Amino acid sequence: MPLTPLTPDGRLGPATGHPGFSDPAYLRRREAVAALARGLAVGAPSPHVTYTDEEHATWHTAHAALVAARRGRVCRRVAEALGRAPVPSDRVPQHAEVGDRLHELTGFRFTPTGGFVPNRRFLGAMADGFFHAVQYVRHPRMPLYTPEPDVLHDVFGHGAHLADPWFGALYRTVGRAAARVTSDDALDLVNRVYWHSLEYGVVREAGEVKAYGAALLSSSGELLRFRRADIRPWDIADMVARPYQVAGYQPTLYAVESMTHLADALHAFLDTFDEDTRERHRLPPLADRGFPARPIARETRPGGVRA
Repeated sequence: MPLTPLTPDGRLGPATGHPGFSDPAYLRRREAVAALARGLAVGAPSPHVTYTDEEHATWHTAHAALVAARRGRVCRRVAEALGRAPVPSDRVPQHAEVGDRLHELTGFRFTPTGGFVPNRRFLGAMADGFFHAVQYVRHPRMPLYTPEPDVLHDVFGHGAHLADPWFGALYRTVGRAAARVTSDDALDLVNRVYWHSLEYGVVREAGEVKAYGAALLSSSGELLRFRRADIRPWDIADMVARPYQVAGYQPTLYAVESMTHLADALHAFLDTFDEDTRERHRLPPLADRGFPARPIARETRPGGVRA
């Protein structure tokens, strides 16, 4: 997703220039909402958040821009899932109301988060049908740009996936792989595959490149320009060798040839995943170890661990 504000020449500026990092009133509000989830166990009910009129207006603005941007740019399976996802357009929904419907559809629920959580917990919880999600809303002065995943990213992006049993099964595949390992190296390898697929994946469909990754689905700016990225064929060795890009639009995206290709590729790599997978597949050392799948900031820096 776009993480930084646009500069006058149309480029993304430094994340520290975003009001989400510099507005004291916003930071206090964000911290208050995040604090509601701190210390809760995986699977605990999400606390109720009383959203303000301004937050509802921010949601509505961002939602409308996403609906417009996704036309003709998302793959068929995502378009169908978006039609089932219980996501209102005019207000910020509560985790519980969305999660209850997702549970009926795929067995998934949101589990609340407001701070740091290790990769093993974030990824491994997916095996049990829980997706860590935040509840705070992006800054109202920049409703189309957020320096970190917010409630719209989680509910609109991942909520679309988790309304589809097919995607839900892939999330569980990621979770089971992460739950089988403990080393930072192995967890980061799972993380990287998750990042380049379920967060930022694209697919070739009907002669065009279409988006399916949740980070693309929840960013109107990225949806409008992702086809200008360096789009490469699916290649796990190349993913491993490439440093993470979190401060701005993704410069490199990996395309599968079909959604069947995606499922086959993920199952082939993750179903037997263990501590020796990197050596067994003769993969190069990770380009930048230990970077989390979900960029969040403020507690540390733009691009710290989230959840």
